[in-house]
Amino acid sequence: MSRFFRALVALSSVIVFALALWVLHRALHQFTLADVQRALHRTPWPAIIAAVVASAGSYWALTGFDALAARYVGVTLPYRRIALASFISQAISHSTGFAALTGSSIRYRLYSSAGISGGDVARIVAFCALTFGLGATGVVTAAMLLEPRPVGIAVALPATSVHLIGLVLLAGLAAYVAATLAVRRGLKLWKWRVPLPSWRMTTAQALLAVIDLVLAAAALHLLLPPVGAPSFLAFLGLYAVAILVGVVSHVPGGLGVFEGLMVVMLPQMPATQVLGSLVLYRAIYNLLPLLIAALLLGAIELFQRGRVFAATARWLGGTIDIMAPSLFAAMALLGGAVLLWSGATPAVPVRLATLQDFLPLPVVELSHLLGSVVGVWLLLLARGLYRRLDGAYWLACGLYAAGIVFSLLKGFDWEEAGLLAILFGGLVPARRAFYRKASLIQQRFTLTWAAAVMTIIGGSLWLAQFAFKHHGYSRQMWWHFAFASEAPRALRAAVTVTALAGVYMLSRLLAPGRARPGAPDAEQLAGAKTIAMASPSAEAQIALLGDKSFLFNAERTAFLMYARSGRSWVALGDPVGPPAEWPDLIWQFREMVDQTAGWPVFYQVSGEALPFYLDLGLSFVKLGEEARVRLDGFSLQGPTRSELRYAHKRAQKDGASFEVVPVEAVPALLADLQGISDEWLTSRHTKEKGFSLGRFDPGYLRHFPMALVRRQGRIVAFANLWLSGDQEEIAVDLMRHGQDSGYGVMDYLFIETMLWSQTQGYRWFSFGVAPLSGMRDNTLAPLWNRVGAFLYRHGEDLYNFQGLRRYKEKFLPVWRPRFMASPGGMALPRVATDVAALISGGVKGLVMK
Repeated sequence: MSRFFRALVALSSVIVFALALWVLHRALHQFTLADVQRALHRTPWPAIIAAVVASAGSYWALTGFDALAARYVGVTLPYRRIALASFISQAISHSTGFAALTGSSIRYRLYSSAGISGGDVARIVAFCALTFGLGATGVVTAAMLLEPRPVGIAVALPATSVHLIGLVLLAGLAAYVAATLAVRRGLKLWKWRVPLPSWRMTTAQALLAVIDLVLAAAALHLLLPPVGAPSFLAFLGLYAVAILVGVVSHVPGGLGVFEGLMVVMLPQMPATQVLGSLVLYRAIYNLLPLLIAALLLGAIELFQRGRVFAATARWLGGTIDIMAPSLFAAMALLGGAVLLWSGATPAVPVRLATLQDFLPLPVVELSHLLGSVVGVWLLLLARGLYRRLDGAYWLACGLYAAGIVFSLLKGFDWEEAGLLAILFGGLVPARRAFYRKASLIQQRFTLTWAAAVMTIIGGSLWLAQFAFKHHGYSRQMWWHFAFASEAPRALRAAVTVTALAGVYMLSRLLAPGRARPGAPDAEQLAGAKTIAMASPSAEAQIALLGDKSFLFNAERTAFLMYARSGRSWVALGDPVGPPAEWPDLIWQFREMVDQTAGWPVFYQVSGEALPFYLDLGLSFVKLGEEARVRLDGFSLQGPTRSELRYAHKRAQKDGASFEVVPVEAVPALLADLQGISDEWLTSRHTKEKGFSLGRFDPGYLRHFPMALVRRQGRIVAFANLWLSGDQEEIAVDLMRHGQDSGYGVMDYLFIETMLWSQTQGYRWFSFGVAPLSGMRDNTLAPLWNRVGAFLYRHGEDLYNFQGLRRYKEKFLPVWRPRFMASPGGMALPRVATDVAALISGGVKGLVMK
């Protein structure tokens, strides 16, 4: 999504929300907040209990969306895991947007962690959206055909027009069902073929979606007063229309938009009664599940630390950890909204009068103001929680605790304090989910988050205006302090909150972006060299090639190397340095790339670090496998080493000798080595590569010892050696030999290098990655794996894939998978092209060897 489009969506959501508030203002101009509160309190308890049961049934039906989608794409996961993840993701999404269409990022994190490819996750998300769309279209169609008059009254259209629209929708549904029956191979749209579910699957989709909508609509219908309400079928259609408009508006949770439409579409009922029922519905259908999710998360975290249900808690914890950022961000938004909306409305008179006997007025005034300040800071902090910042965790804990105290002191709002206590209780045990050490102040505020914060603050301002609209404004209100002076108190809080949020968001939105990547200077190269030479990974020393930029941590004990190609910002390998610093560096890189609207790509990363990249919402594909030989078990003895033994003896018989030249002696040899390198490139009609592959660069090669093969005293082959810290690993980088180097010269070079490494006490020898090696080719494998397996078998004219694998196999290595983490879907081909161009030295290098 382009930066312009994101800005357009954010701006449109604010405009739509403002229009919704204007609609509510017009509908409620004759009423007061007390009228709405009286209507809310008249709701009978049996109706509330029935609404809770209907909401639970709706959430149960929603778990069927994911279970059916997993079955459709051929994914096998236990229903209990799907149900748990579905419930929590729906609870989050219903607070920040309607779940059927906005839970894609949460679903992606869940299913990717289970090893499901990005393509299959996209199919699951699309399937769930289609399920919701089928159900919504079906109930709207039924309402228009069977109840055209009440629907026409609601949407201000004649009954005949409503009936005609219903027939058109019915024809569309019939055409879709017919396509599922007739088109077995999928529907072809221009150049693409879109697979369609079978008619049985379509029937199950429609049935599940209708059950969900019926139960969700019933939860609201039960809370409405019976007098003046339309038939349930007509109401169901109107409910579906309001949901769809709320989704399209991009307003968080459809806040205000859903309420405004329901008030407008039920003109035969008093607006105060409808709004009171909607407030109660929001509490039951949106707020209650989110609180349950928060408590569930806290309980799982506690069980993981103890012995009771430890195994089950660990299994559940893996699922919960994936969704923790979204859940805690939603909780912070909820807590902030509650504090702001509470500060915008008058306190309960009896409670305020009681406080007057115990607390001085300054305490009440200050608590009211600080409660609203805590609320706006929770809104601003939600993004930090979403980014897993440890500072955001500690500050949120403090703000929740402060919010509880201020809620009690400003008006003894024990309900509000209890809600904050639940949110606090869910957050406290989840300390391990917030591992990033980044600064809160340095986090840029995106337009999307700014729009969400503006929506909530705008709602509190509208609520304050509605609550105190009969109080005339005067300048004296600013300085009027009394226990009964609720309007001046709300006015001061509103202005403070608006100013605080506005200044902060503008400062973050207008913060200068990072500069484009450039060549590293001498100081950066020296710092990277110190860290790379101490790293247990030998390949970290590719950083000294000088063609990559560096992103250091604050202490300069770790770095990440990267370069830009097209829209892709490609980081090579995992971060270099202590593993504890990796998560924060990975997030810093992601945020830096986000500022340029680029694509973050992590190339040749290890399987151990994949959870960190999944936290960023990235897809991953397997690139191949790295071959590593355990040196303490390597020898030339035994039948499995006969081929190596022969090559070694043959080279020695032909006069080959081996030596490792120390770093200080390498410069004197570079002229001879340059001739061998040029001869090697010419004989293969190729050119130097870069980025992930070393090249003949005297400035680069001066950093490393050199392995040489001589014949009759003349150098015929060489390779520079990467020697890792703590003697963990050794690897060869640039390997070149002359045309008359003799039989098996590279075998001899590798064997002698490994034998030399043994004597030096190194544990592993790395042969590097065999591209496309280890790819699975079956119908359930991801598309990239199937393409890779096909190229591995049939692409010898393009690259010696199988030959390279066979050559490394004779050394009996241990194979370790390597991956690329990047945006998935339609972006993946462009990312692959950008990476290939980066390694080949540009687009021209892609068409040349």
